[in-house]
Amino acid sequence: MGHLERWTVFRLSWHFGFAQFGMPIVGWYAGGVISGWVGSLGHWLAALILFAIGSHAIYEHLKPEQREWTGDPTRGASLIVLMFATSIDALAAGLSLALVGTAILNPALIIGVVAAGMTVLGLSFGRALGLRFSRQAGILGGLILIGLAIKTVW
Repeated sequence: MGHLERWTVFRLSWHFGFAQFGMPIVGWYAGGVISGWVGSLGHWLAALILFAIGSHAIYEHLKPEQREWTGDPTRGASLIVLMFATSIDALAAGLSLALVGTAILNPALIIGVVAAGMTVLGLSFGRALGLRFSRQAGILGGLILIGLAIKTVW
């Protein structure tokens, strides 16, 4: 992507932070709707969701990369698709929090602020760090989610 202007960094961090803030709230409300259906199995469902997301994150980082698309992911519909695609895990986390009876506002704020900050850092240092640590970071993130899944049922 080369050198990014400050406005581009701000715009991307705002969009990703907003999506990461909003999706857990959407998931939490969805979890509130289905929590009556799952009853006492809620913590097991939450653990299953976290385990699935963690396993998928590890799988995605271990499989060979397939790059075909060369468009600009920082604008228009591509940015909107990326916002939602990268925040599906936040949606599932919100659903999981509802199933275990946890309030959502503070976690959503933390998720959104951290995502915005990490976007700024990623855009600022991403090329150098990505070449060195991207594989390990993805696997570590997946292992953390699997650990949270285990903690949920223990």
